[in-house]
Amino acid sequence: MTAAVFVFSLLGAMALGMPIAFALIVCGVCLMLLGGQFDTTILSQKIIEGADSYPLLAIPFFMLAGELMNAGGISKRIVNFALAWVGHIRGGLGIVAIVAAVILAAISGSAAADAAALAAMLIPMMRKAGYDIPRAAGLISAGGVIAPVLPPSIGMIMFGVIANVSIGKLFMAAIVPGLLMGAALLIAWLVVARKDNVAVLPRMPIKQRFKVLFDSLLALVMPIGIVGGMKFGIFTPTEAAVAAAVYAFVVGKFIYGELRWKQIYPLLVSAAKTTAVVVFLIATALVSGWLITASEIPDQVSAMLAPFVDSPTLLMFIMMGLVVVVGTALDFTPTLLILTPVLMPIVKEAGIDPVYFGVLFVMNNAIGLITPPVGIVLNVICGTAKLKMNELMRGLWPFLFAELIVLLLLVLFPALVLVPLKWLT
Repeated sequence: MTAAVFVFSLLGAMALGMPIAFALIVCGVCLMLLGGQFDTTILSQKIIEGADSYPLLAIPFFMLAGELMNAGGISKRIVNFALAWVGHIRGGLGIVAIVAAVILAAISGSAAADAAALAAMLIPMMRKAGYDIPRAAGLISAGGVIAPVLPPSIGMIMFGVIANVSIGKLFMAAIVPGLLMGAALLIAWLVVARKDNVAVLPRMPIKQRFKVLFDSLLALVMPIGIVGGMKFGIFTPTEAAVAAAVYAFVVGKFIYGELRWKQIYPLLVSAAKTTAVVVFLIATALVSGWLITASEIPDQVSAMLAPFVDSPTLLMFIMMGLVVVVGTALDFTPTLLILTPVLMPIVKEAGIDPVYFGVLFVMNNAIGLITPPVGIVLNVICGTAKLKMNELMRGLWPFLFAELIVLLLLVLFPALVLVPLKWLT
């Protein structure tokens, strides 16, 4: 009965067009009424408690760092670096897209922003060179979803806060899976694009390539500084976010000289608006999470999955399959916020490492950003590349399958996550 009220109140509110944050509040109110404990004071207090979290301070600063990075020319120089060193290879623009996607993912943490930036810069070049544009757009879409996996990942921060898991460990554990996603896309691209008759960019003279490398060096060391600083204990994830924002500002304003003072206020407003949405979502999700626990919904789900608790690998298969299905209907943030408090008690009961589960869970939700019909990255790329959804999906399938294969390998071989985590921490 409780689980039915939870599902139908949440889906009903969303079906009426209510924003997910308010739908979560409606769901919480319904659960409180069912338990005979409705109290507006408790509800408001729990929302405030949900937003009152030190790790959440990382979100506005990483958001601001991404805005400053794009406006200050850092993103452009990363693409120029990739063009200079691999652009002349056959199918090189696709390799450029993958290399740039991985580097950008290690800076911004936003799938939609990274995919939009890459599409705006590379799609016109790929169209002119004769590439299959739906396939190229599909590659850029799949490359964009590496951003929520590689640190600094907003998704990892959200999961860490809701599930009470170390964000620093989540960041370190996600490095190898994120790189594996990039490697899988590279293999898939080389397979599907090998027969394309496309124009190859001229090889840039070695002197010019090193000039581009030198010009891009400050952009390229940014992700190394973020990850290295956390690895060696120089700063926490929240402090890393502040350092990233300051670094992006200094480089964009005083070194590259592309950031103008008049741009600062709009960038601050944009980062603040995005942060407000994300933090309010997390606050309302924590209210629902508290009520979900109080209503014993995890116990009901645990009872359904009890036959699989003794087999962690099979249980992971079932949970990842559930997330894949849910991800086709819900966006990244709602899926993460709704399922985390439901699945975490089961994860702990089965003895599955919470950090390992968190990495796969966030990766699965990230892949959901490119599954139709609601994948936000798909809609962004359709608009940027001027494609219809069915055209984009035709080019996306090989890369979507490649990333799902990586997810499957991580379920089968947890050491791919846990061994690097042990070394990095």
